[in-house]
Amino acid sequence: MKTTISSKILTVLLSVFMLLQATAYAQQTTAVGTSRVWGTIDGMAIEGLVQGPATAETPLQVACVFEYTEGDIFNPPALPAQLNGMVHLDQALKGQITEIRRSGKFAGHYLETLLIVPPTGTLKSPRLLLIGLGNRNSFNADIMTNVGAVALREAVRLGVKSFAFASDIKDAGIDSPTAETAANITKGIINAYRTQLYLQQQRLAPVQPIVKATLLAGPAFFETAGEGIKGAITSCSN
Repeated sequence: MKTTISSKILTVLLSVFMLLQATAYAQQTTAVGTSRVWGTIDGMAIEGLVQGPATAETPLQVACVFEYTEGDIFNPPALPAQLNGMVHLDQALKGQITEIRRSGKFAGHYLETLLIVPPTGTLKSPRLLLIGLGNRNSFNADIMTNVGAVALREAVRLGVKSFAFASDIKDAGIDSPTAETAANITKGIINAYRTQLYLQQQRLAPVQPIVKATLLAGPAFFETAGEGIKGAITSCSN
């Protein structure tokens, strides 16, 4: 009898605990599809969007990958598949991202790039640009400034007026500082765009404005990333 009562009490306590955990998670996350322009600088809006790179509607989707290790986007510490934007990209392209990485066709070395034109209907974006982050064990948030700059320059080279950027660092299981990473990406984008504007003024490049750069974030990281983005815009404005 006592065992039965104890089991019922334990079940109730576990249910209450799970409910509290779910409530806390819901309070800390932002709904998928939420977007916000965190600021505008030099005529370019910097937007945050809670969306995965496979489903974000944009002329150019940028996604980042580390050098390949077996099962790196599928196995812990990588995020579970339902929360993992890189897994969704790979699945939408029928495993081709994993294949080109595993085969060495795209090694993912730091700042290495690869442009993919997905089959119609597979992604919401007509073009996907992969940027390498190098060795995962050497990751430092500082490198994301150069990664952001490469993304902007490639967007200009491709002639698009806007693009979306997914760092996919947390998807890969790297415990990166969200605000600092977002800030560095934003600084790289802004600085590279200012160089482009200078070239245009000197008649060394065609006039090709970028009107919006969108940084994608998971539901749990949207607000924190936004703080980093706003901070970067402020620092670049002073």
